[in-house]
Amino acid sequence: MRMTMLAEGSVVCISARHPPEPEDVCAQLERIISSSEFPGVGRAAAFLRYVVKETVEGRGKRIKGYSIAIEVFGRDTDFTQDDPVVRIEAGRLRRSLERYYLVAGQSDPVRIDIPKGGYVPTFTWNNLAHLETTETAPNAFSPSLLVLSKPLWWAKPAMLAIIIASAIVISAFWITGPPLWPTSQRAGGSLFPDRPTLVVAPFANLGEGPEAQLYTVGLTEELLTVLPRFKEIRVFGRETSKSLATDVGATEIRNGLGARYLLAGGVRTSGKQLRVTARLLDTSDGEILWSENYDNDLGSSDLFAIQSDVAKKVATAIAQPYGIMAQTDAASPPPNDMGAYKCNLRFYAYRSELSPEAHAGVRDCLESAVARYPTYATAWAMLSIVYLDESRYNFNLRQSPATPIQRSLQAARRAVQIDPSNTRGLQALMTALFFNRELAESLRVGEQALATNPNDTELMGEFGMRLALGGQWQRGAALLDQAIALNPGGGGFYHGSRALAAFMLRDNATAVLEIRRADLQKFPLFHAVAAIIYAESGMMDDAHREGQAFIKMHREFLPNVVTELEMRNVQPADRNRIIEGLRKAGMTVPDELALTANSERQPR
Repeated sequence: MRMTMLAEGSVVCISARHPPEPEDVCAQLERIISSSEFPGVGRAAAFLRYVVKETVEGRGKRIKGYSIAIEVFGRDTDFTQDDPVVRIEAGRLRRSLERYYLVAGQSDPVRIDIPKGGYVPTFTWNNLAHLETTETAPNAFSPSLLVLSKPLWWAKPAMLAIIIASAIVISAFWITGPPLWPTSQRAGGSLFPDRPTLVVAPFANLGEGPEAQLYTVGLTEELLTVLPRFKEIRVFGRETSKSLATDVGATEIRNGLGARYLLAGGVRTSGKQLRVTARLLDTSDGEILWSENYDNDLGSSDLFAIQSDVAKKVATAIAQPYGIMAQTDAASPPPNDMGAYKCNLRFYAYRSELSPEAHAGVRDCLESAVARYPTYATAWAMLSIVYLDESRYNFNLRQSPATPIQRSLQAARRAVQIDPSNTRGLQALMTALFFNRELAESLRVGEQALATNPNDTELMGEFGMRLALGGQWQRGAALLDQAIALNPGGGGFYHGSRALAAFMLRDNATAVLEIRRADLQKFPLFHAVAAIIYAESGMMDDAHREGQAFIKMHREFLPNVVTELEMRNVQPADRNRIIEGLRKAGMTVPDELALTANSERQPR
């Protein structure tokens, strides 16, 4: 391993290959700032230029909130940390960089990041093709580049213990070889190369008392919220986790899901005492790579603060990349109210079922939750999605001066206003904008959400469908494939959306396979999609059966089919193909003149 000190107060680089030279970094800086995918207005460019210049010139130690406020934002010398301008702009700059590398900078040679917790940038090689052309240092140990801002970070015993645990995990990743990927993976290469994959088994309930099970479910849910924020790993989705037994074996995970690691544990309560036990296993041989106990007093701290704290500690211990303490925000816990928290769980159960009955119950629950806790961002986001379902799925339409889309937008904007980085809030805003016919803005928010949390399967599936309906069928299908691969136990929404994408891409075999996996019998549009897929594949008895089921459940759709498809931003050529498929399935679609007249109506 080779260590290079650039200058006092600058970054320390430890690498098996030489780090980017200053000229490489400066060229990348100009490439970013001149890109149309990087904000051309505002303070982002000045902020980025300042911190990069200070670092490459050896003055990284000077980069503080105060110096940025004075030299970049023109604040007076009496600036204090009570002014949040630097923190706010740093957050925006991090998101802009994430989006740039997601969209325009995927093949750029150098990556510039600003880790949370400070403002000193890090510089790494961005792709393996470039690395293969660089010098290889003698006695190379790791193919990665570690960038640290403090030279004596390893002096703390607690930090050393965590780093050792992480080193074991990462060493196992490089030794054990490629995993056996799930059967849902498509041909054409790995969906998530060179990243450890993790399954979280439901934590076992080892406690006493009626609330012990809720503690257990809550901690598992919290882990499934925190862990996907680490971009260096891939985490299987919550539906897959819920489908597993608490004592699921490592071999079963390896053979059934192809995941490299299994996180398992239990929650024990006795009176006011709560103990969480967590362990990480290598699925190739069942070896326990890391384990820890966390003890808490329920009398001195509320349950949700404990869940959030424990989940963050576990996530940090097992998910840090190559020994660096990854920076992650703690999941925003719900209020200390069992009823409000149960609304979260009911929402995910509803999303798996997509039925009018489940919809009515979760809507009432969430409305009660936000009335009691108006700053609960996640509940506002979930309520936005549920409001939208009144219109797009024709579920329990409520008579109100505001339309379902208007109520959905209002709730989504409230969620993002409360917590701008809330994944569910961004997902809700993306979806509400989409159905408000603001396609470009919807997809922009979707890109932002994906950059914020690229491992969230709920977001992945929803964004994949929005991209597909907006005409980007290939990219939408790819995102849906990732969602299915990371959450094979997920609801039929993933599979139904993927089936429609396959139909539009003229992949009939995949379309039939996926629509059969979807099996959303209570969801009207499932039957419409199934009908056109079966008709295209010559399965006319199945097509007619599904078509009749659809007409019975959603009689208003066919007379207003153009409006319905336009509301979903389906492009004209794609719309015509879907209408042709409906007719081929035996459904009566009005003639062109009637369709044109109906299309002038406003969507519900």
